[in-house]
Amino acid sequence: MSDTSHDDLLAQLATLVANPIESLAATAPVEPEASQPTAEESTEESVDDMLDRLNVLAGSPPTGPATDENGGFLPAEPTSFLEAGLTDSEVGSLVLKYMLAIGDASGRTISEQVRLPFTLMDQLLRQLKDEQLVAHKGSAPMNDYQYLMTDKGRERARRHLEHCTYCGAAPVPLRDYISSIEAQSIASQNPGVKELNEAFSDLLLNKKMLERLGPAINSGRGLFLFGAPGNGKTSIAERVTKSFGEFVWIPRALGVDGDVIRLFDPMCHEETPLGAHEGLLDHRKIDQRWVRIRRPTIVVGGELEMSNLEVTLNTSTNISEAPLQLKSNTGTLVIDDFGRQRMSTDELLNRWIVPLEKRYDYLNLASGKKIQVPFDQLIIFSTNLEPKDLVDDAFLRRIPYKIEVIDPTEQEFRDLMKLMCPIIGIEHNEDAVDYLIETHYRAADRPFRCCQPRDLLLQIRNHCLYQKEAIGMTREFFDLAVENYFAVM
Repeated sequence: MSDTSHDDLLAQLATLVANPIESLAATAPVEPEASQPTAEESTEESVDDMLDRLNVLAGSPPTGPATDENGGFLPAEPTSFLEAGLTDSEVGSLVLKYMLAIGDASGRTISEQVRLPFTLMDQLLRQLKDEQLVAHKGSAPMNDYQYLMTDKGRERARRHLEHCTYCGAAPVPLRDYISSIEAQSIASQNPGVKELNEAFSDLLLNKKMLERLGPAINSGRGLFLFGAPGNGKTSIAERVTKSFGEFVWIPRALGVDGDVIRLFDPMCHEETPLGAHEGLLDHRKIDQRWVRIRRPTIVVGGELEMSNLEVTLNTSTNISEAPLQLKSNTGTLVIDDFGRQRMSTDELLNRWIVPLEKRYDYLNLASGKKIQVPFDQLIIFSTNLEPKDLVDDAFLRRIPYKIEVIDPTEQEFRDLMKLMCPIIGIEHNEDAVDYLIETHYRAADRPFRCCQPRDLLLQIRNHCLYQKEAIGMTREFFDLAVENYFAVM
């Protein structure tokens, strides 16, 4: 296409954005015998068509269904409140509460706050203005206005705050969340040898352990990791998720019949935004109410309580918080130090005996409503105790894989020492390692543990830093490290 056509197209777009109604009236043909769209509908369609043409000129594809680079799940931007599973009143409530907190804001700022397209929010803000809940304070860039609240709007916002103070991203309906879990489920993943080797590339695991872990991970159900402390049970559990694929999409918040459940938790989830788009405009049209995260790996230990497994309501804000199993969907939930929780093991296992079997769970909301949600994660029970001493046969049957993490051999211990030296910044000395094993392990009949090479080298490093000495692996330094580390062991 010639440069003249490119310039003409840009000029048409500028005219259309600056004065859309008049531009369309001058150019659009009228067909009296057919029903005509409104001027605003025609404007939106013409703008979309022109933006697609501009993207073609810029070398990017026209707008279309949202898919990621691998053709995986992407939440598509809604074209109406009905498609988003929302009503005008629900979105209007979020807008009024936000404006009551911030004072005044432009239409695009409000759109970014509730994470809905500006084309939808512009229509809603016009409606709120007609109802005398907001008013124009002045103009804003890109055919926008600066809005402020009226006295009537402030009164309405305060009534909304009494019900719930939430004014963040518009909630996603439960049905859409369930569909997203089905599309991203770990049950549809079948990691093989290659995926497991990549996931555990930074750990030194023997081939037999990987061969046992592979089928357990593919099952997508629960498993027990048991064995002596310090052999890497928690480290293994934390890396299992990597074999299922790297990223998933989750809603920032869920909406269930007026109840708002906050799902995205920065303490549990690591946000990973998509890369920059190509072309003048982002053609992917992604629903901004969703957030792209790494597949979650949530680790809880002795602090776990029954309340963490139920929807909890903050009575001062009336905002509900999702339970741990909901936050860990499509990922891994690790129950570390199993058997040392504040509640009994029977109480914990009875709570999950049905979800582990059926792969769905029931949650009670503060309103009294009970909802069914997916139970789609690999639950790993990590314990230093013998599983049969903790739970009965009925529950063990529902955990098909029980894998013992055994002590490393002497050669594996030596390999771990070599692996940790460059990480900690110490030059490896085979003679010093021979002395350590002969003097402090064989003579003392002390078992090897996977964590000990790292811990002993850290002892040496910290001692040298304190004494302002050159960091090195010597017999004397190993004597000092062993004296501190095994003092009461």
